[in-house]
Amino acid sequence: MIAELVIFKGIATIMQDAVIALIPLSLFFILFQVMYLKLPMGHVINLFKGIFFTLIGMILFLQGVHIAFIPAGDAIGSFFSAIGKAWILIPFGFFLGMLATYAEPAVRILSKQVEQSSSGFIKGTLILYTLSLGVGIAVALGMARIIIGFSFLPLIIIGYVIAIILLWLSDRDFVAIAFDSGGVATGPMAVTFLMALAVGVAGGIEGRDPIVDGFGLIALIALAPILSILLLGIYFKSKKVKSS
Repeated sequence: MIAELVIFKGIATIMQDAVIALIPLSLFFILFQVMYLKLPMGHVINLFKGIFFTLIGMILFLQGVHIAFIPAGDAIGSFFSAIGKAWILIPFGFFLGMLATYAEPAVRILSKQVEQSSSGFIKGTLILYTLSLGVGIAVALGMARIIIGFSFLPLIIIGYVIAIILLWLSDRDFVAIAFDSGGVATGPMAVTFLMALAVGVAGGIEGRDPIVDGFGLIALIALAPILSILLLGIYFKSKKVKSS
């Protein structure tokens, strides 16, 4: 009985938030349907069925995040910090970053779209593995930053300077993909679980401030796909030069 109550804790607020998030989209479609689109009634019914399933999915996912992902990430970070072996979080963060990105729905959609748009020239699995590896390295670096205590600002500045340099070296087909990848990699899996992990680590290490040191990981996760895809573009560009 207690477990059931925990599962549904705070679900009313989440339901309210999900409804509020979808109402403007629904009203926007109704307005365009009445004024311009004039779609058949069957299409309209299917659209609202989709909105309903989206609502249910959002509620279930956000409730899972609320009762499981965030508390688990915070507990893991606090545990490793408390036992005096915070360094374990560096390889642990690497694998968590890879797994979270591999499971990210938006990353999979992007990978599939890239393969379809390139007529199979750029494999979706290659994009998926490249993004997962890049984010894994970024999370490991973020954990090292928190544990060691070096500043975030030089790290992010250097990262974007490297990204700007890589823009000129990479195949132009990969430039837009790279920057879109930075957006999709920072999806709900990364933001909810990995951010909670970072804040938990910073809160558990003496001398670290969760506000100053715990945040910034998502910025690194957004940067990592840009760098990794641009590097992949350099590889493809060199292959084109060799084959020409």
